[in-house]
Amino acid sequence: MNTLVDTPKKVDYAAPNFVIEMASGLVLSFPVKDNPRLAGGSPAQLKNVEISPFGLHWPDLDEDLSFEGMLRGDFGQYQKGSCSVIS
Repeated sequence: MNTLVDTPKKVDYAAPNFVIEMASGLVLSFPVKDNPRLAGGSPAQLKNVEISPFGLHWPDLDEDLSFEGMLRGDFGQYQKGSCSVIS
């Protein structure tokens, strides 16, 4: 069983990146361009994001990303990119 110790507190779309604040104070950031579905979204669609304990969901774009995957540089759709971790 995999248990997530840290929990997401807030997510912001600040073009060209998503910035995710965790309860521990850890901040993750990744560029929208690294995911084809997100890259094609409008600012309104990108700002409509749902936070779960395990990841992010964009209902308008039918896209889901896990925190575990993002930390590995996996932003979906077989794209590999980089995730900045700011502590």
